[in-house]
Amino acid sequence: MRILGTGKVQKQALQELYQLPPDNPTRETTLELLYNLRAMLEARQNLDPKERELIMELSPLYLNRLQTVKEEGIQQGNRLLVESMLQVKFGALDAELTQIIEALIEVPPLEQAQLILQLSREQLLARFSRDS
Repeated sequence: MRILGTGKVQKQALQELYQLPPDNPTRETTLELLYNLRAMLEARQNLDPKERELIMELSPLYLNRLQTVKEEGIQQGNRLLVESMLQVKFGALDAELTQIIEALIEVPPLEQAQLILQLSREQLLARFSRDS
């Protein structure tokens, strides 16, 4: 609630929020509420100076969240692409193939495609199994 305050109280509350670990549930919930508040404030036309200041204070958090969401989307898309390529080449994914997906995702996309298309199942497992 102090985040909705003004001046030093608000700045202190935002600093405390920034300092919470990224995986803290309170931080995530509070940030989601603040993103919604920021969007509602931006939609309004006649903002008072304190509301404009709050938008400015929340902008770095909002931009950080957008970047995180973008990166997560790219990672998810890359994972789906690797899974699809493995399924096309080898049929259904079994436990062994599923275990090497994370390691394959770390490889640049062009190299991923080349490796999946060129290597046999055994060669892929030998190269990317974490047990090796």
